[in-house]
Amino acid sequence: MRKLTYFIACSIDGFIGDPSGDAQMMVEMVDEEFFDFLRTEYPETLPTHGRQATGTDHLANQKYDTIIQGRASYDIALEIGVTSPYAHMREYVASRSLKESPDPHVEIISDDLVGKVRELKAEDGDLGIYLCGGSRLAGELVDEIDEIIVKTYPIVLGSGMPMFGSGFAIGEFTLGEVRTFKNGAIVRTYSRKQ
Repeated sequence: MRKLTYFIACSIDGFIGDPSGDAQMMVEMVDEEFFDFLRTEYPETLPTHGRQATGTDHLANQKYDTIIQGRASYDIALEIGVTSPYAHMREYVASRSLKESPDPHVEIISDDLVGKVRELKAEDGDLGIYLCGGSRLAGELVDEIDEIIVKTYPIVLGSGMPMFGSGFAIGEFTLGEVRTFKNGAIVRTYSRKQ
């Protein structure tokens, strides 16, 4: 069984972006040490156009071979003319409004999202599934998430887009590895409590 991992950046107060979902303030916090961590351990989480720009496009996927992202996350790429932002993985976009994919490499999941995720998790393979966001998508898939990796940056937003756009429910996870960085970022790994 493959794992679904929500790999997400957030502020100290748990927001993944401003009220509109913009997270540019977090991207700006990625310094050389933190980028080296991402490049070395999670290179596939960097978009293809970013990998090409930084000379890291040759790096093999370490943890994931499949990505699921929401329409709002996908729109960020479309706005800059990129139709396949993670071409180095199998790409899925969850959207009820986008009826046709603008790229043959990107598959749209318009209904039975949970069923599709369960199908992907049941596949054989050594690499997992990267849940890229956003908030509403994570809320819909909260019961399917096996692991959460939270990249917390030392900023407070006060309000914004929460990590999970869902109703109240308690889901228990166990803390695993914790890493700290000189820029004040902390990366925590949580596994679903069995």
